[in-house]
Amino acid sequence: MPSFDCRTLSRARTAAAAGLVASIHAPHSWPRSGILWRRDVVAASEQVFPKAESADIVLSDGRHIAAQVAGRDRGTNIVALRLETPIDVALPAAAEPQLGGLSLAFGTDPAGTPTVRLALVRSLGPAWHSLAGGHIDRRIALDFLIGRSEEGGPVLDASGHLLGMSTGGPGGRALVIPAATIERVLEPLLATGRIDRGWLGLALHPVTLPETTKTESGQQRGLMVMQVAQDGPAAKAGVVAGDILVAVDGAPASRPAAIARQFGPESIGKQVELRLIRSGVPRMLTATITARPVG
Repeated sequence: MPSFDCRTLSRARTAAAAGLVASIHAPHSWPRSGILWRRDVVAASEQVFPKAESADIVLSDGRHIAAQVAGRDRGTNIVALRLETPIDVALPAAAEPQLGGLSLAFGTDPAGTPTVRLALVRSLGPAWHSLAGGHIDRRIALDFLIGRSEEGGPVLDASGHLLGMSTGGPGGRALVIPAATIERVLEPLLATGRIDRGWLGLALHPVTLPETTKTESGQQRGLMVMQVAQDGPAAKAGVVAGDILVAVDGAPASRPAAIARQFGPESIGKQVELRLIRSGVPRMLTATITARPVG
C-alpha cells in the first residue's frame, strides 16, 4: 500500500482548495457536485443531474458563476456545463489507480457544503461498457457508499493526482469514471451536445432456440424481435417482428445488452451481417448501422 502522510494529504487538499470542486445549483434541485475541468467547463455526473438547461456554479471561494448545459451522455454518465465567465483552474495530472491505494473523494453535501472522504481503491478492472452502451476506459471501485449530492466530484490519489470523477454504481457503491473517459467524451459533448452511437432499431427478448437450430448453430439461445423501429437499420434490411436473431457480424446474439455494446460511435455507417431464423428457416440479412435518434 502506498505511504500516506499529512504532507501528502495537504497536497491533495490544496488541489481542491485551488478551485477544483464545484457545487452545482440547478433550478428545483438539491446541489450536486462537479469538477472544474477547464477554464470554462464543469464536468458532473449525468445520472443525478436534473433535466435543466442552466445552473449556478458555486466555487470553493464563494463565487457564483452562471453556466449552461452544453451536452450530456447517459452512456458514460457525463454532463458538461459551460461557464459564462471563464476562471483560472489547474487540473491535476491524471494518474493510474493502484489496487488498495488511498484516495480522496471530494464533493458537496445536500446543502452544498464541501465534503471529502478518505477511501481505498477496492477493486480494479479493464475497460467496460455501461448498460447504456458507454465505453468506460477502466473499472475503478472505491470502498464506500456514495450519496447523490456527492456524485460528480473529483477523486484524487494519495499524491494529489486525478483519478477521475466519482459516481454511484450498483447498490450505491462508489465508482470512478476515469479522467481519460471524461477527456475523450467532453469534446463531442461540447461540440454537438451528445455522443452518437449506432443502433439496429430493434426491441429484443431472449428466447430458447428451436431444437433443430440448436444442433445446427451450436448455441442454445437467441433474441426474439419484439418490435422493429420504422425506417431503422433493421427495418430497412428486412427484419420483421417474430424473427429470432441468432448472430450479429458473427457474434452470437443471446443478450440485448451485448448487442448494444457492439454499436459504439465507430459503428455508424458500418454494414453488419444479421443471422436470424424466420418461421424455422435460417436467413441472412445485411444492415447498415445509423446513429440512434435523439429522444
